[in-house]
Order: sequence, then C-alpha cells, then structure tokens
Amino acid sequence: MPTYIKSVTFDCADALVVARFWAAALGGELDEDATAGKAYVEAPGWGGPALWFRKVPEPRTAKLRMHFDLRAPDGIEAEVARLEALGATVFARHEGLVVMQDPEGHEFCVED
Repeated sequence: MPTYIKSVTFDCADALVVARFWAAALGGELDEDATAGKAYVEAPGWGGPALWFRKVPEPRTAKLRMHFDLRAPDGIEAEVARLEALGATVFARHEGLVVMQDPEGHEFCVED
C-alpha cells in the first residue's frame, strides 16, 4: 500500500498567527489548544493533509522550494482581496496568477 501525506509543517516565528491565517484562508479548523509555539489546522473535508505550525528560533533565510497553489473559485482578484483582508500581501503579479505571502512571508500562488 502506498503512503500518503498526513500533514504539511511550517516553521514560524509565531505559530498561532500563521495558523489562524491558513485556517481562515482554507476554511479549516484551528485546534483549540493552539499556541504561539505550536498550532494545528485540520483540513476542510475528509482526507486532505492537515497543517502543522511550529515556532522555531531562527528566521527564514531563503525562498521556500515548495508552496501552495490555490484555485480562486470566484476569480483571482476577488480571492486576492479576501486573502489580503486576512493578512496576506501581494508579492508579484503574473499573467494568470498572483504570488502572495502569508503573514510571515511564506509564499503561495492564487490562480484560476
């Protein structure tokens, strides 16, 4: 039997801030025991990977080599505006996608 992705883990300065953003962005459930040191977001629906966030002492020093690509159900601009209201920022715009950063600078893309 093949393996599957149980969770994706993010290193953060404040796990709670980043976990709150991703819970709101993806419609997931933030664990009630979440703290600035560690936080868990249950994926919406059944079977998707959960998201773990853990505080680490060192800052990020380079671009991540993996990122999320989010599909914008109501169009790119509407989704970008929604994510900005949650605390994300636009990093770059390209034809057909927008590169954004979560509150701690983790990059992700929004596309049709």
